[in-house]
Amino acid sequence: MLVPDPTAVRELLTRYAVLRISQAEKHRPQTADELNDVVDTLCAMMGTTGIREAIVKADALPAAARGTAADGRAVA
Repeated sequence: MLVPDPTAVRELLTRYAVLRISQAEKHRPQTADELNDVVDTLCAMMGTTGIREAIVKADALPAAARGTAADGRAVA
């Protein structure tokens, strides 16, 4: 199974958060388009069809890269 680069995923998550905040402050079509692109990219990278599941998987990615479960237990 291919594992996405944790740094690239973290950058996309940051961009997603910034765009969501921007849209909450003032709706702009250009920002909405960019947000949709980021959502699509995150979902594709994480192998999901929805952003919530993509975020959950992305949050677990650094722990998996270190060989630990999200709760800190070692993974074989």
